[in-house]
Amino acid sequence: MERSSSNSDLQKLIEAIKISEVVEGRTELIAKLADLHLSEKSDVNSLIESLNCLLNKTVLHVAAKYLDSDISGCLLQFLSLVSKASVWCGKHLKMTVMSTEESPEEEHCSLFYQMLLDFLSFSASSVSSMTRYSVVTDKASMEVVEKSILEQLNLTKDAISEIKNIDSIGGEVLKAAQAVIDASIRLCKEYHQETDWGFSGTDIENNENSMECKQTCIMNHVMNITTITVEKLFELGILAANDGGSLVTILNVSWKGLVTLLQLSKGKLPLKVKVSDIVVTLISLANGSLKCAAESWSSPKETVSVTEARRIFVPIKFYLINAVKISSLYPCQAHTVYRDLALCVLLISTFKLLVSNEKLMKDVSEVMAELLEKTSLDLLSSLLNSTDVKQEYKYELVDWLFFDDCWSDVNENPISKCRMTSLDEIFSVNCDTMPRSKVLVLGQVAIFSSFLRYPNDLVDDVKLLIATKLDWFINSIIDEEVYSSILVSQIPLLHVSGKTVELTWEPMFSALLQALKTFMIVVSSTLAWEEFESFLVKNFLHPHFLCSEIIMELWCFLVRHAELELVCGIILELCALMKLVSSPESVFVPDSSLRKMAKSVCILLLYSRTAVVDCVYSSVIGDDRSQLSSVLYTALLLEGFPLNSLSKNMKSIAKERIISDYFGFIDSFDDKSFTLSNPEFGLPVFALSASLRSLQVTISDTDMKTLKFLVAIICGYRNSADKLKEVCCKLLSQTLGISSNLSHLYESEEMEEVILELHNLFVSGPAASDTLLNQCKPELALFLAGISKTTMSESDNCPKSTAVWELYHMVLRERHWAFVHLSIAAFGYFAARTSCNQLWRFMPQDAALSYDLGSGNDANEDRFMSEFKAFLEKERALPAVMSSSSEQQLLLLEEGLALRQMVQKVSSINLDGARCDKMDIDDENQSNKRRKLPGGINRGVELLQDGLKVISGSLSQWQTNHLESAELHDRFMTHFSMLENVISHLQVLSDSS
Repeated sequence: MERSSSNSDLQKLIEAIKISEVVEGRTELIAKLADLHLSEKSDVNSLIESLNCLLNKTVLHVAAKYLDSDISGCLLQFLSLVSKASVWCGKHLKMTVMSTEESPEEEHCSLFYQMLLDFLSFSASSVSSMTRYSVVTDKASMEVVEKSILEQLNLTKDAISEIKNIDSIGGEVLKAAQAVIDASIRLCKEYHQETDWGFSGTDIENNENSMECKQTCIMNHVMNITTITVEKLFELGILAANDGGSLVTILNVSWKGLVTLLQLSKGKLPLKVKVSDIVVTLISLANGSLKCAAESWSSPKETVSVTEARRIFVPIKFYLINAVKISSLYPCQAHTVYRDLALCVLLISTFKLLVSNEKLMKDVSEVMAELLEKTSLDLLSSLLNSTDVKQEYKYELVDWLFFDDCWSDVNENPISKCRMTSLDEIFSVNCDTMPRSKVLVLGQVAIFSSFLRYPNDLVDDVKLLIATKLDWFINSIIDEEVYSSILVSQIPLLHVSGKTVELTWEPMFSALLQALKTFMIVVSSTLAWEEFESFLVKNFLHPHFLCSEIIMELWCFLVRHAELELVCGIILELCALMKLVSSPESVFVPDSSLRKMAKSVCILLLYSRTAVVDCVYSSVIGDDRSQLSSVLYTALLLEGFPLNSLSKNMKSIAKERIISDYFGFIDSFDDKSFTLSNPEFGLPVFALSASLRSLQVTISDTDMKTLKFLVAIICGYRNSADKLKEVCCKLLSQTLGISSNLSHLYESEEMEEVILELHNLFVSGPAASDTLLNQCKPELALFLAGISKTTMSESDNCPKSTAVWELYHMVLRERHWAFVHLSIAAFGYFAARTSCNQLWRFMPQDAALSYDLGSGNDANEDRFMSEFKAFLEKERALPAVMSSSSEQQLLLLEEGLALRQMVQKVSSINLDGARCDKMDIDDENQSNKRRKLPGGINRGVELLQDGLKVISGSLSQWQTNHLESAELHDRFMTHFSMLENVISHLQVLSDSS
């Protein structure tokens, strides 16, 4: 229809509106009269409703004809009609639905529903037509416009809420309702574009200029309309979300429209909408969907499909995306509910990790990684990266998210604690209980790891904030559930390269390491680097082995990629610290501070360039022949100093020093050496034993001295006093290790004497029952493996062959798991290379692998061969990443709890009261004074040693006469060995005093 602005047309429209008002008044009069005839009231009401429908429909059709005309002259009357019609339709919608449930009147219902549908279409057209006219300027007109918009959106909401009760025209009503929503959003956009927003609120209130006052009213009017629309879109969005999925179009248009209007309003006059409530509602919708999924998947009987997972998680992503957009627009308002935001992200993160361990829900975990991981992280980044949010508020968020409570329940019952968190448990946590709960600790670690993985998405001050929480991160790894998950779990990760997105499954441990390395690179040129460097230094000798592994991996990454000068400086500082904790005794103690420092330095040197290794060798060792130099050098060699990384010239010098010191020591060795031994006695032997695999030693006449030295140590052990046997035992162990690495020694004639002496010591001699010799058995197994190069007779009359058989019998009988592994590995090496045919002679009938695993008593040769074959096949097999089992993780939970308790004990040590013994570098000024102990202590130690001899003899007799009690005997031997070590240390202390 062409537009017409004639007065006659306008007059007709006004008359039509007046007629409708008169008719409405008459129908009310009829209703009052009906009260006088109560018996016929229902019929009268039905008549009135039908009459109203017909009359209003007629008026509606008349009004609709003029929508495309210029109705600016009667706009207020027109909008009043729309408001009244909206109220009438809303009231009669509820009445009609109720009457339909009680006594259906199809004719009237059909008439009304068609009327409703027509009015919704009319409403959408009328709102759209308002965009053709300027914003009204008088207060009365503004109130009419605002009321009209409010009532139309109210009716739209009512119609959608009853959509299931009017399913006959439900699809058409939805389309019409969506048209009303779209038109309302477009109207707000048009009004925003037409409005001059150049006035601030303060200027408006203090200026009485008429033009400016007029502009102020227009701005307030536009914001009122926008506020009304936002509030109704908010209500519609909740209604559509709670519907269960049939109102997807309304869900999309309402939330997207809401975000659009909030974006338009940013920086304008303040909205009367509480943005924080909108954000919390979106978060609640996401949490609710996640909780429903957890309930339905708590005990899945079949694999959850990708389609099913996407059906659940696509709406959650939609809620999160809108929450991210709103939080980015209004970060200060969103920050007021930061706990709700953080808890939502924690729930998602923990949920994803828990389902990743379930075989039937692998696809669920992948879909979550694809749809929710980055979006949920953006929810926190929207606040942390905002310049509008104060720094103190950012600290507040990060502190609440990564609260430090790692020792809160360390004394809990281990049995009740060692279990894995269930899906149901994570939804029992709320914002109030969160700081006291550890249910979401896995999620916290995963979120922190995500921050580390995407540091480029963070501004510099947030990078610094995250760096300050690195200590929290390393302490959280000590938690037993985190510890076990890191070791066994694989998690899905997204890798984005340009437009290519790839999802892969990676071990959680490697993912954490990669995230830390990424963060290290990014923050290396920012203020956060100082925090990161401090973190690396403070945790250099962390007592928890997994934390220590992570820290050392980061140090190695640093030395691989940092500048040469920086790396040299770092390692030399560590060496200087190593000197402070050095002492002659500590070099022989694997867990001493010296050895730990030496191990760390050697690991770093493995990844360093040749120039760095040369620099360390020259500064720490060089030409220095002092006691300190020898101790440091031996400690480094024992922990794997990379001799092969030295330059050619420096390696030659190092090799020459090690060999010359060794032969110098064995040349001066005699029976008196033990009685005159000092704390660093035997260092050259330890040095050669540790470095032999790195050195290419050639055959020479002097090499035979090693075998003579070995025989001398065996004799020395047999003849020395009890207090010196430990020194002999250490030397014997190291010399056996040296011999096993010098394969040409096995071909010499002196080897037979060595084998016979070893047989006499370990098998047939009086010292065979000495538990101290257990320390030598690992190296003895290595030594026996090398005998494959020795020519042997397989005759019963050959003493050497008999000795070898019985030595193998001894080591193969050992039933400790570590000895079993070493002995069978040695026998496997020997069997693969020896020329002997009668291998059965080397295997005793009571070999450890012959016993039945169930009872532990029944020995069988066939079982040995079966287990031996399985062992060799395992040795050749390539390691494969296996999926974790619940049993495996439960074992790791118990181990993790024990480790956490150990770390707590270490952390509670009073460092001020601890004494740090260090070596006096100046040998000439060393004090030789001894403190005299009370006589009772020395006497007590002697009595303890006498008791050990009695127990040792009884244990030997017991083993011979009561073979059926072998298991109990082994337990006694284990505790006896520990007791022997303690008493031996007491003897050393009493002698040194």
